[in-house]
Amino acid sequence: QVQLRESGGGLVQVGGSLRLSCAASGIIFSRNAEHWYRQAPGKQRELVAAISSNGRINYANSVQGRFTISRENGRNTVYLQMNNLKPEDTAVYYCSADNQGSTYWGQGTQVTVSL
Repeated sequence: QVQLRESGGGLVQVGGSLRLSCAASGIIFSRNAEHWYRQAPGKQRELVAAISSNGRINYANSVQGRFTISRENGRNTVYLQMNNLKPEDTAVYYCSADNQGSTYWGQGTQVTVSL
C-alpha cells in the first residue's frame, strides 16, 4: 500500500521560508517522478514543482527562483524549500508520485502566508 505523508506547512509572514517534506512508504521515490501541487481556495490545483526519476526538475513560473524541489533517496523523502514567500503562495500543498501508471497523493499540508 502506497502512502505519502506531507509535513512542514504552517503560518509564515511575507518573505519568510518553509520547507515541506513528503515521506513515502510502499513506493521508492528514486524510481519515479514526484510532484508538488497546490490548491488555493476557489482555484484549481496547480503544479508547483516536479522531479523526474533521473533528477530532471521543473518549476511553475510563479515559483521559479524561490522554490527548490529535492529528493533524499536514503530517506525516501521529497522536499520543497520555499523562500521569499508571498501571500499568493497560500494554499494546501500536495505531494504526488507516479508509479506504474498510477498517481498517488498525500493528504496535503496548509501553507498560509500573512502580511
